[in-house]
Amino acid sequence: MNIIIMLLLISFLILIHELGHFMSARALGIKVDKFGFGLPFGPTLFKGKIGDTEILVHALLLGGYVAFPDDDTDSEKPKKPEELFKNKPVWKRTIVVSAGVIANVICAFLIVVFTASVWHKLPAGKYNITVEKITAPKTASVHYSGLQKGDRIYKINGSEIFQPFQINKFAAESKYHDGYISYGIYNDRIKALQEKNLNIKDVYKPVEKGTKITLVPTIDEKEVKLSKAALMGMEKVKPDAIKLDKKQEKLRDEIQGKKQFISNGEYSLCDIAKALSDTQKPMYFTVLRNGKEVNLKPIYSDAKGVIGIQQTLDEVLLKADTPLEILKSSYAYTYRVTDFTILGLIKLFSGQIPMQELHGIVAITKVGGDMIQQTGLFNGLLLTAIISINLAIMNLLPIPALDGGHLLFLLIEKIKGKPIDEEVLAKISNFFFLLLIVLMVLIIFNDIFALITKKI
Repeated sequence: MNIIIMLLLISFLILIHELGHFMSARALGIKVDKFGFGLPFGPTLFKGKIGDTEILVHALLLGGYVAFPDDDTDSEKPKKPEELFKNKPVWKRTIVVSAGVIANVICAFLIVVFTASVWHKLPAGKYNITVEKITAPKTASVHYSGLQKGDRIYKINGSEIFQPFQINKFAAESKYHDGYISYGIYNDRIKALQEKNLNIKDVYKPVEKGTKITLVPTIDEKEVKLSKAALMGMEKVKPDAIKLDKKQEKLRDEIQGKKQFISNGEYSLCDIAKALSDTQKPMYFTVLRNGKEVNLKPIYSDAKGVIGIQQTLDEVLLKADTPLEILKSSYAYTYRVTDFTILGLIKLFSGQIPMQELHGIVAITKVGGDMIQQTGLFNGLLLTAIISINLAIMNLLPIPALDGGHLLFLLIEKIKGKPIDEEVLAKISNFFFLLLIVLMVLIIFNDIFALITKKI
């Protein structure tokens, strides 16, 4: 039942989008031949007329369209030039093309306002994360950092922490002996080794077997800095520039804590410098204790990327009791979702988010149905608002066959002073339409695979 509710909510968003196109066209006196709800495949459930516009409801509800006289290329009936969409002024066509996106944005905001009005709160997308207890071994650095039960974790390495997975992210990226080093620490260690071992002239050549090499102390690597996208799990963290090979990792473990190393003839001074450079990355925690910020001593994660802290979570909610609070909270929620969606798209197109993590209607319906079942209808409504924002932004992409592509063509027409050749326009649109079909097939495959493997 919850899946059916989610499907109906998504279908409603598509209907709103198409109604935006339809109503703006009618308001501007542009003739609309057909308004279709659903995809024109299979049986038609309803057919009627409103004025001179044919209204159709198709069995496959997940879709919709607005057809202008220009779109009926098979009709032998002569068309009046003044009724053709392509002959309307650019500004009118721009409004009609943009109206679907605008309708989805307005719809999203109204859904959020409705939810806030009834629920009297909205998720802020944040959690207060409090230390319940320290579970790490007694020798772990966390015991000597000054961290106490009841401390609220506020920042790590200067970045505000508002989701529990962000602590795990910092710990994983800061793990002890991760096999990666920076050029800075490597150059520093090799210089220090040369100063202690003046008899070794060639730093790249394996040191003669039996040679006594004076080692230098290891130093901490630089703390990890995570971008906004990385903190939200939407960007891969690039490791430091140099990766140790298996031989260098073995050497690292062998010389750990030693002051001297007797060469076995296999390693160069460069190898030793790399082995000494792979150490640990400090995490600088700032906690809130009795309402004040407290900076702790550095905390280090172990070789598995674990700190050893048990936490309690308290979701931060935006108040929505008065009309002003409802509007302010709804705006804050909608703005945050829009910002998050745009950032996700940027990372997707830049390759930071792999294509196999791209999901569509099947996954959304499954996740939405589960959300309604587990957390109630209000969270399902908020997910619908998020989907509406996503639908608006995706349609604004300057890709032919999407609203953004049509707007791009209109902009080119305005600049050139004449429309793009219809034959060229048709070829471009058909090509990108095929690409969208391929993308849809890929997304459906991702969804089905995720369902089979129980990732969603």
